[in-house]
Amino acid sequence: MQPLIEGEDYYLNEQGLMVFTAKYHLKRGYCCESGCRHCPYGFRKKQREANQSKD
Repeated sequence: MQPLIEGEDYYLNEQGLMVFTAKYHLKRGYCCESGCRHCPYGFRKKQREANQSKD
């Protein structure tokens, strides 16, 4: 994989943590199911937790 480009693939939030952009996720090509802020695949961690509690 190519080196990450700040401002395109990620940015640093107010706490200094790296946040991946939707563009990066699309380049990667799959959802990691971690509940990422900019997930272009529509995954929401709270949805999965709610579905698991129903089982």
